Amino acid sequence: MRSRQYGPDLTPPWKKQQPAPEVPADVDLVVEEVTTGFCGAVIRCEKTAQGPVVTLEDRFGKHRVFPMEPRGFLLEGRVVTLVRPTGAARTPAVPARTASGSIAVPGARARVARAGRIYVEGRHDAELVERVWGDDLRIEGVVVEYLEGVDDLPAIVRSFAPGPDARLGVLVDHLVPGSKESRIAAEVTGEHVLVVGHPYVDVWEAVKPSSVGIREWPRVPRGQDWKTGVCRGLGWPENTGAAWQRILSGVRSYKDLEPELLGRVEELIDFVTAP
Repeated sequence: MRSRQYGPDLTPPWKKQQPAPEVPADVDLVVEEVTTGFCGAVIRCEKTAQGPVVTLEDRFGKHRVFPMEPRGFLLEGRVVTLVRPTGAARTPAVPARTASGSIAVPGARARVARAGRIYVEGRHDAELVERVWGDDLRIEGVVVEYLEGVDDLPAIVRSFAPGPDARLGVLVDHLVPGSKESRIAAEVTGEHVLVVGHPYVDVWEAVKPSSVGIREWPRVPRGQDWKTGVCRGLGWPENTGAAWQRILSGVRSYKDLEPELLGRVEELIDFVTAP
C-alpha cells in the first residue's frame, strides 16, 4: 500500500539526505576526503574517462587523487560536493596553510596555555620559531621561552619540575657529540624532558642562504664572536641586531629553513602536546 503523502518513495522528507552545497575546487582550497580522512590542499582538477578528479597535497607534500563525487569532501567540517572551477577567482580569500605548512584554521582562537613549555636557547631562536610556527603554537596552547644560554638549563629543569601533564621540550644550538651542549642535554633528559638540537653554531645558519640573498654562510675562525664574524664576512655593518632583522625578514615559511631545524621543532611540538 502506497502512501499518498510520500508517493512511491516511502522515506519521510525529513529523513532524506539533502544535497550538499557545491564548492569550486580552487587551487589551495583545503578539504578532507570523507572516506579516507586525507586532508590536503587542492593543487589541480582534471577530467578523466571515469569523471572529474581532484589532486590534494597534504602538509608533508604527499599527493592523493580522488574522484569528485557528490558529498565526497569536508570543508571546515561541512559535507560538500567539489566541482571543477570555472572562470576566474581561483585563489582562496584566506591563506590555506600556516607558515609551518600546517593546515590553516581561519578564525581559530588561541588555546589556553598548557603547563608544558618549549625552551629555546636565545631571543633569535624564539623569534624564528614564532615566525614559522606561531599560528600552530597558539592553537596548541604551547608557550615558547628562551634560556639566554644553555648553562642555565639544569636549574630551569629543576625549577620547572616536569611531569606527565607538564612536559618540557628544549631546542639547543650546536648540539653535536662531545660538545658542552651535549653533556648538559644528557644531564637533564628524562621521561618528561626532551632536548633536541641542530648542528649549527647559531640559529642564523638554520636559515637557508638563498633566503637571505647570499651564496653561503661565512666560515668564522675560532676565537672570534661568530655573529660579528658573519657580519664581517658578508660585508655587513657590525650590528648583530640589524643583521638578525635582515635575516629574519627573509623567512616567510618553513621552506626558508634547513631540514635539520624543521624536524627538531616539529618533534618538540609533538612531544609537549602528546596526550
